[in-house]
Amino acid sequence: MLRFSLLVCGRSVARRFTSTFSGESALPSNLLLPSNLIDPSRTKRSRPPPDCPLPVLRRCDAAVPSHLRPVRSWVESLQDQEGEPLGLAELHPDVFAAPPRIDILQEVELWQRNYKRIRHANTKVRSEVRGGGRKPWRQKGGGRARHGSIRSPIWRGGGVCHGPRGPSSYYYMLPMKVRVMGLKVALSSKMGQDYLHIVDSLDIPTPDPQYLLDLIRHRYWGESVLLVDVAEELPENILRATESLKTVNIIPAIGLNVHSMLKHEALVLTLDAVRFLEEKLLWHDERHTPLYPFKLPYSDFP
Repeated sequence: MLRFSLLVCGRSVARRFTSTFSGESALPSNLLLPSNLIDPSRTKRSRPPPDCPLPVLRRCDAAVPSHLRPVRSWVESLQDQEGEPLGLAELHPDVFAAPPRIDILQEVELWQRNYKRIRHANTKVRSEVRGGGRKPWRQKGGGRARHGSIRSPIWRGGGVCHGPRGPSSYYYMLPMKVRVMGLKVALSSKMGQDYLHIVDSLDIPTPDPQYLLDLIRHRYWGESVLLVDVAEELPENILRATESLKTVNIIPAIGLNVHSMLKHEALVLTLDAVRFLEEKLLWHDERHTPLYPFKLPYSDFP
């Protein structure tokens, strides 16, 4: 039994190790879309081959571990609907090829839903219910159970015992390492499912929303798209084109979160957004000091 388990573990480790060098997707089957849900037209353009003649428009700024290699992706443009690639972009494997951790995705998603949640349910205790100021009957001699108020919790219309006393907060904080890992897993999942696209910029030739919808439909980007850019001032055409669309949204790179990525089917990043995300997420892998150091005594203590 021990020999069989070691053989199975050895095969799985060897398969995972070889997939890292062969360029195969390391995502498990539950993260990959089933074949009956994939449009055949979406599979026409495969991943960039190693000998692709197109220029590399962006390379990894950070050092890549020796046992890994950068993930290559096409760089497209929004100027036309054809979407012919302009070149290639190299993405850091620690950000866009992280191991799939569904438990971390679920934990971060649950945290995002709850840390701003406030429960307003409130019930009245016996001292807050109207009435019941006098004793309903005398203590002895009546043949009935003794009571001191008709607003006791055991009476109909009385106060509630151990009920909710809102507003109450569900606020809690996840460790920064877990939140950073959630972003990496979400980006890697979109990359492994071919729903992460890189563009040179968000410039489009017209502010017509129909042009953007036709472009998304022509490139098979899905039913909902999230555009991410790092610029403080976005192009006027893309803002006017998306202001009336419910399925196409824009978010700054500094506000990118797991909930927004899971809510949308496709994720479109600009080259500047890719550089920004890699810089911020990889910085947490190298820091050795807490973000908010706790030192005593505080100078503002009374």
